[in-house]
Amino acid sequence: MKVFDNTTKRIFFASWVSINPAEANNTDVTQPHSSAAKSKFDIFQPIKQIVDRIQVRDRKLAHRLCQIIPAQCPFERDVKLFGKTLFHIPPMCKLNPLYEEVVSLRFRALCYLADECGEDVSPYC
Repeated sequence: MKVFDNTTKRIFFASWVSINPAEANNTDVTQPHSSAAKSKFDIFQPIKQIVDRIQVRDRKLAHRLCQIIPAQCPFERDVKLFGKTLFHIPPMCKLNPLYEEVVSLRFRALCYLADECGEDVSPYC
């Protein structure tokens, strides 16, 4: 299934425009939900910080990380019967609270192999 099959054909951009610029400067701009976002406790924050602090400085470690961490979500599937698609299982990896950190760790490993070691990383893509 292609990405553009599920996207909209027209994109609309909306914005607020003030007709009177003096009126726009006098209004207080507040951020809704800013206090709610700060007070929310994230139980995975220490683990996220540990994963973010991992520095890839070893060729073996970089190869291992690129082999272990998949390039795309392995759970995304099209369920087919007799050649017809019955339904699509969306990627579930985004539900993982450590998804962004793990993907960035894989990216750092790929960059280390390509930039520092001068290796071809196309087998991992």
